[in-house]
Amino acid sequence: GKNGQIVFPDADLEAAADAAVFGGFFNAGECCNAGSRLIVHAAIADDFLGAVKALAEKVKVGDPLDDRTKVGAMISADHIEKVAGYVTAAQTDGGSVFSGGTRLQSNAGQYLDPTIVRNVTEDMAIAREEVFGPVLSVLTFETIERALHIANNTPYGLSAGVWSASIDTCMSVARGVRSGTIWVNTFMEGYPELPFGGYKQSGLGRELGKRAVEDYTEEKTIQFHRGQRTGWWVG
Repeated sequence: GKNGQIVFPDADLEAAADAAVFGGFFNAGECCNAGSRLIVHAAIADDFLGAVKALAEKVKVGDPLDDRTKVGAMISADHIEKVAGYVTAAQTDGGSVFSGGTRLQSNAGQYLDPTIVRNVTEDMAIAREEVFGPVLSVLTFETIERALHIANNTPYGLSAGVWSASIDTCMSVARGVRSGTIWVNTFMEGYPELPFGGYKQSGLGRELGKRAVEDYTEEKTIQFHRGQRTGWWVG
């Protein structure tokens, strides 16, 4: 997925910032439902991103066996090079690293500080392709129509989040975003009874819930004929 968290000015910004950090950096961003795109209203972008940055800088990166660690090593040296390449390409195209972007020197794994990239545009690879790393790409909007366009302008449609005090705004976004799961004033919460899966290139079918049981069920049809047969095919 290339999941967006859409933040409006009337949202609980403290909670939204916390969720942005969790959604973007949990498991080093190596999650299909990571909230890797932060789609923020332009009027609050500076203040909100300041709050996100402050939280991101508190995230402990390091040994996964340390109870204090929040972000452990990435899966391989090749993969961290790929992730770093997305950040470098974004900078070349006009983006800027707002926070993080530093590799930690270690003989025990490949580590990247939680990274926030600002001034991202929709045509950049970092905004359209699955990065699978601890990287948040920031895009801004001024109207709900623009927010929906940004959210949908990707080949993927696994999940998205919307943050607003207005139920009308939340429902407009929930109806308008082409994703299999929409989280409202929360992010990446899952329950076994709720189906989970995506639209577009984010897979087929659903996990969890009744739908998952059906996917793992083999059905059999047994058909009886009752009464006297009066003919078959050629009389």
